[in-house]
Amino acid sequence: MMISLFDQFASPQLIGISLVFIALLVPLLFPNSFPRFNNNRFFTTQSWLINKFAGQLMAPLNIGGHKWALLFTSLMLYLISMNMLGLLPYTFTPTTQLSMNMGFAVPLWLATVIIGMLNQPTSSLGHLLPEGTPTLLIPVLVIIETISLFIRPLALGVRLTANLTAGHLLIQLISMAVLVLLPMMPTVAFLTTTILVMLTLLEVAVAMIQAYVFILLLSLYLQENT
Repeated sequence: MMISLFDQFASPQLIGISLVFIALLVPLLFPNSFPRFNNNRFFTTQSWLINKFAGQLMAPLNIGGHKWALLFTSLMLYLISMNMLGLLPYTFTPTTQLSMNMGFAVPLWLATVIIGMLNQPTSSLGHLLPEGTPTLLIPVLVIIETISLFIRPLALGVRLTANLTAGHLLIQLISMAVLVLLPMMPTVAFLTTTILVMLTLLEVAVAMIQAYVFILLLSLYLQENT
């Protein structure tokens, strides 16, 4: 039972080929220059939402941080796509893998730290020690702030992984409960199905919110170093 429960977090394979790579590469095969792809209401609304998001995300940043707008917007759309992909039947959610999320979090966090050290080293190092700290507390606070700095990428990756994993597990557990209760107590199974539908809608919201939170925290780290 436990093996089948966690099989949803394993990448499916066909003839020894991971289907995740196929899912990631297939959209690149479709051209995006056709007028019917660029001039309909859906893509117009999508472009408007992307522009609004990029504008609000970049507003608190200095001019030097605006060059990250394309990277942050692309990454958020990618994370939303991957998160939503796992809600479809017979699919796999790549963002439930901690290794993948850490692969996003660590390089981007490290880039913000390096930018801060190169452009404003005094201000960046000043975050490790608040102004007016008593002399006796200086070594302790420096150690604590340093640990807090290095925990940031771990928190980014674990937050995204844990939220998506917990939601998928809960959906599967409730689905199994519905199948067991259906022949014995149809009324209870119907009520449980209602809860399952509401939980699925909540998971859709979580998939979008977690992608936004991931990018928002990265923008806050960038704001401290620009």
